Amino acid sequence: MTPASSRRRDLAAIVASIAATVFGAGLGELAAAVVSPTASPFAVIGGGMIDLAPAWAKDLAIDLFGTGDKAALLVGIAVLLLIVAGVAGVLERRKAPWGRVVLVALGVIGAIVSMTRADAGTLSPLPSLVAGAAALVAGLLVARLRRRSTKAPTDDGVSRRSVLALSGVAVMAGALAAVGSVAVSGGARAVSAVRSALRLPSPATTTPVPAGADLGIDGLGPIITASSDFYRIDTALVVPQVDPATWTLRVHGMVEQEVVLRWDDLVTLPQKETVATLVCVSNEVGGSLIGTARWLGVPLRDILERAKPTTEADMVLSHSVDGFTASTPLEALTDGRDALLAIGMNGEPLPIEHGFPVRMVVPGLYGYVSATKWVSELEVTRYDRAEGYWTSRGWSERGPVKLQSRIDVPRSGARVGAGDTVIAGVAWQTHVGVSGVEVQIDDGPWQAATLATAISADTWVQWSLPWNATSGSHTIRCRAISADGQTQTSDVAAPAPDGATGWDERTVSVA
Repeated sequence: MTPASSRRRDLAAIVASIAATVFGAGLGELAAAVVSPTASPFAVIGGGMIDLAPAWAKDLAIDLFGTGDKAALLVGIAVLLLIVAGVAGVLERRKAPWGRVVLVALGVIGAIVSMTRADAGTLSPLPSLVAGAAALVAGLLVARLRRRSTKAPTDDGVSRRSVLALSGVAVMAGALAAVGSVAVSGGARAVSAVRSALRLPSPATTTPVPAGADLGIDGLGPIITASSDFYRIDTALVVPQVDPATWTLRVHGMVEQEVVLRWDDLVTLPQKETVATLVCVSNEVGGSLIGTARWLGVPLRDILERAKPTTEADMVLSHSVDGFTASTPLEALTDGRDALLAIGMNGEPLPIEHGFPVRMVVPGLYGYVSATKWVSELEVTRYDRAEGYWTSRGWSERGPVKLQSRIDVPRSGARVGAGDTVIAGVAWQTHVGVSGVEVQIDDGPWQAATLATAISADTWVQWSLPWNATSGSHTIRCRAISADGQTQTSDVAAPAPDGATGWDERTVSVA
């Protein structure tokens, strides 16, 4: 056999294996749509990769892709799957049946991983097994290609017929995957319809936004972040679809009385509307993984009072329906701050991707230890007995939000006209508050900025400083001063394990 002939046969084997693997993936996704969207082979493998990822890998993914990290992960899994399929095709042609073994093993691995997921059900392995069975078909097709190619009078005819036939299989796989996607989105539409028809109860108390809270400067982040612009960082590759009619919250553990609440129970309790800023621990200095919204819900202290935690308890481990857990200091849920079991965001029911129907909002703590979405359990316990999802992966235990400030105007790299202009941004240390912000231009003296009226200590505050800009390149820095007199540190630290530190800095060119 000539080298050219061998290469053509390898190429045909690669195409055959990839096409049939795509077919298997389509069948697996379709099976998941019928059985459970969270059992999707892609979601299962992706979730397993997220679970195994160390803190530095999580930060790297967010740095590179921001809130598109999940889409990037799924694309990466798809590319890796195609590469493995191609290698298996060549392996099958040269060392049968090892190519088939590789592809079937992928399905078996997916099935095993699916059973380790927190939301696993009896049928969770089925989609991955279906995909693996289709991968076996891929191996058989490659084996047939190998047998026919050894008998064919010409290599090209067999290769062309095989490629065309298996390309048709790939098209069929795409159609099946599309059908599966429609089925999954149909379930999502059902929950979306329930959400759209939902009417929130009126709050018994509300937090007003002072008239001077928003400086109205172009380019400055708004004091209230639109729900559609609010950052989303979580571990759910498939957004949970939870119907309020079936939702329950179980409060248990180190309590005198276990409590179970249903949706109807929750909405009849006195509601509080508050404004609070949430920030992700992965937010870099000057980053955008932060937002402020109006939240409607029931104070968590009222829920915990019903259960009566024992005196030995010091932590609440909140559970999401997707298996995520967060370890929150019991004190932070009972010390009088507006820690809510939230059902509303900016005057509407929670968006599905932000935890509908119920999530936690706890000012003063990074989200990884407090902001559990799709919450289903509150387990009262102790730090020496249990760990949350990210604390078990090396992040700090309690996660208080650090003092930070950010420059929004002018943008880094912007060209500014000489003369009178403005420097502006936001500052925060939720549940502590900000008393001042200082700005430094180049290596000049620190200048006190003007603060907007703060809504409360639980929200960020806008600030501004007039600037008579002169021609040339300038470096602008900012630092905040907390309500208890601490000055934001200049020490640079990465987000892991307990939040980034340092001064935000912008370089601008003045024409």
